[in-house]
Amino acid sequence: MASTKTVQNTHISDQLRKLHGALLDIVGIMNRPQRDEFLIEAAGIRLDRALFPLLVGVERFGPIGVVELADRVGRDYTTVSRQVAKLESLGLAERKPGADRRVREAVITPKGKAMTDLVDAARDRIGRGIFESWDARDIDELVRLMRKFADDFTNLPADPSAEA
Repeated sequence: MASTKTVQNTHISDQLRKLHGALLDIVGIMNRPQRDEFLIEAAGIRLDRALFPLLVGVERFGPIGVVELADRVGRDYTTVSRQVAKLESLGLAERKPGADRRVREAVITPKGKAMTDLVDAARDRIGRGIFESWDARDIDELVRLMRKFADDFTNLPADPSAEA
């Protein structure tokens, strides 16, 4: 007879595979250039699609250094540095000295914040459409569990073998 622990481990492994599949689906959809274009259009803003995730990243995570921003968007830091300079030239972000004076960090400007507010409003309209058939309880539970998962995932060591 199989032990309860083996059955539980198999169940967890099956669920982790399903969770990973769902996350790949979500990330794959969110990373499509058409999604950014759709949000830009829905927000009624004019912005180069390549700059869009950087503007949102600066607003959400700023002040943020170029290297960290590049890591978050999966681009080379030299490319991101040029693109942040473009955001600066458009008056949407600016770079200021960080706590470590050797690093300049990007921060959102009022004009950039106004633009991300329009994006947030468009994202809210789209999200309401997705969740219109969901119970409020289910939405609350999804948000609570996703936040918990994201926090725990964020706190994993970069090198799991270093924990031994």
